[in-house]
Amino acid sequence: MSPTVVATHNLESLLLSLPDMTPTEVSLIERAYHKAEQAHEGQFRKSGEPYFTHCVEVAHILGEMRLDAETIAAGLLHDVLEDTPITLGELSTEFGSTVAMIVDGVTKLDRLPVNTETNRRKRSADRETEYIRKMLLAMGDDVRVVLVKLADRLHNMRTLGFMPPEKQIKIARETLDIFAPLANRLGIWQIKWELEDLSFRYLEPEAYRALAHDIDERRHDREQYLKGVSKVLRDELAKNGIHNAQISGRSKHIYSIHRKMQRKGVPFEQVYDVRAIRVMVNTIPECYQVLGIVHTLWRPIPGEFDDYIADPKENFYQSLHTAVRDHQGKTLEVQIRTSDMHEHAEYGIAAHWRYKEGRNGAHDEAYEKRIAWLRRLMETGRDADDSDEFIDNMKTDVFKDRVYAVTPKGDVIDLPSGATPIDFAYHIHTELGHRCRGARVNGQLISLNHVLKTGDQVEIITTKHGGPSLDWLNPDLGYVNTARARQKVKYWFRKQHRDRNIASGRDVLERELKKLGLLSSMSLEQVAGYFNFDKLEDFLANIGSGDITGPQIARKVLEMERPELSTQETDAIKVKPATTPLVVDASNGVSIQGMSGLLVNLARCCHPVPGDPIVGYVTRGRGVSVHRRDCPNVNLSIEGERYLDVDWGSIQKEQMYPVPIEVIAYDRNGLLKDVTTVISDEKINISAVHVDTRQDIATIQLTLQITTMDQLARILTRIERLRSVVEARRRNAF
Repeated sequence: MSPTVVATHNLESLLLSLPDMTPTEVSLIERAYHKAEQAHEGQFRKSGEPYFTHCVEVAHILGEMRLDAETIAAGLLHDVLEDTPITLGELSTEFGSTVAMIVDGVTKLDRLPVNTETNRRKRSADRETEYIRKMLLAMGDDVRVVLVKLADRLHNMRTLGFMPPEKQIKIARETLDIFAPLANRLGIWQIKWELEDLSFRYLEPEAYRALAHDIDERRHDREQYLKGVSKVLRDELAKNGIHNAQISGRSKHIYSIHRKMQRKGVPFEQVYDVRAIRVMVNTIPECYQVLGIVHTLWRPIPGEFDDYIADPKENFYQSLHTAVRDHQGKTLEVQIRTSDMHEHAEYGIAAHWRYKEGRNGAHDEAYEKRIAWLRRLMETGRDADDSDEFIDNMKTDVFKDRVYAVTPKGDVIDLPSGATPIDFAYHIHTELGHRCRGARVNGQLISLNHVLKTGDQVEIITTKHGGPSLDWLNPDLGYVNTARARQKVKYWFRKQHRDRNIASGRDVLERELKKLGLLSSMSLEQVAGYFNFDKLEDFLANIGSGDITGPQIARKVLEMERPELSTQETDAIKVKPATTPLVVDASNGVSIQGMSGLLVNLARCCHPVPGDPIVGYVTRGRGVSVHRRDCPNVNLSIEGERYLDVDWGSIQKEQMYPVPIEVIAYDRNGLLKDVTTVISDEKINISAVHVDTRQDIATIQLTLQITTMDQLARILTRIERLRSVVEARRRNAF
């Protein structure tokens, strides 16, 4: 498959495609064009073209979407903050705050945090998922940021042939899974179908070529056929008083035909809408009049009629669709819509963005409805715990088929397919979901894992007090099937734990300050500030959960309160001062301050691993026992002179450390196999395993041979993502 270069549009052709711009708007676009051209001078794409051609193509796509001048200017400038010395302040001064805001929003989508060791270790796939998460969340702030990004992705897909094959597949898969459905949900059909076809071309090249050949082979006959049926229909419409109808042949895009063939299990010849025409009229009554005339001329095919005018799609798409069979037995699809419906179908939410028409300060009502829908949509993402979960949620709740259930008052609730009464309740209000105890569907009492169908009337039965059940999170029981409801239930349980953690954290913090003699002279908020927490409750919750330990608090307070002390002097306040050089114990790589020639053992009560904060305890007759600093057996306030500073010294790469972990999950067939397979994939040895099952809850205790904390964190994260796993955690062997 040879790459093709898309013709580059220059400034003149760009402005010619924007006939309605005022002189001020034209000036803005011209200035943005020349600024971007100068900024990207000397930069080239993989195709060998100047990089600036990409910026012009993005602006031209935005112009085809009929967006405002500020968005088109932002499209020209969308890469200058990332790839050139131009600053945000410079953009704001020259082009205004709106253009700068859009460019900055697009730029932030491409910038991932790289300032921590954790982020530097992230896998490439994690970074890509985080990027998509940012892109989707950006919709809630200004949808134009995402429109520019979609235009950017479309041109990149048009020129994907210049990338290496493995990158073509990766980018095409991401486009088909996320960007094309996003364009569809925004109602931008033009971009949606092109992204799908381009992705299909790289993901399944043989199927793409075969289908494209079938379509092209019949192109001449199809065009002649459509000319004939269009004339017949135009004459019939004129006889019935409809003289201004626009009738045109409509090409079905390749990926849509492919999906229909797969979904219905039929060959190419039996796809009804390969031959299709579109009829555009002035009013909605004329749409239904045309439908009647079409069904009079040709025989309608049963089950192939959809009224999206009376019942619009979830992305606000409106049109009448019907499939008929002519006198020769050939199938024909007919779409009927008004001109406004057509504009909205082609350009979706972008069709509503009209600053030059809306200078009175208000957008149209349809636009406001779309924005409200987008903001509700983003609530799913903002509650997600991590990027992978966010993308799973979006695929479940955003890009899935929909069900429309009805409240007792007649309000229609839009839910993903597979939703239950609990999902319904949480969609209406969080508290209604928490207190849900039963439901009636169409007047009949049903179980809470009943799957709703379109048209069901749902009445939620509640209790005055109480909260959700842990059983609702069990995927095998099917109580909760939407991400929104699942996140609300998880948050409720996290909040219960949070309250306990806050109380426990307050006790730990006050105990440490009392030990240092600072309880009466230092506020808890002041200590929280030392750890860069804005809210005291967040700080206390982190202490209560064990993320921040007592020794860490003591060290930080002493460092901040006594800055004149060196690190060595500060440490000497808490542990015995070093009197001899460091000694490295070759068996476990632990460096010991203060003594030499001692036997060093890793404590079996807490199983420290390289990366853990540790402390040494001088035992009677057994040398130095090394503990994690947060080990319950460590108490620096008692026998403080027997504790020594230790750290991880020269560690051999192959050194293994036994670490006990515990996995809590809903019991199911294959659970232990899945857990051990994940561990095996990480090339980690298991030295012990014990399984206990009570009331369908399985507790799996394993001892793993770990080399670093990074390895331990990675394996716990992977195990927690397994189906039916509630929690995977490190445990102490007390």
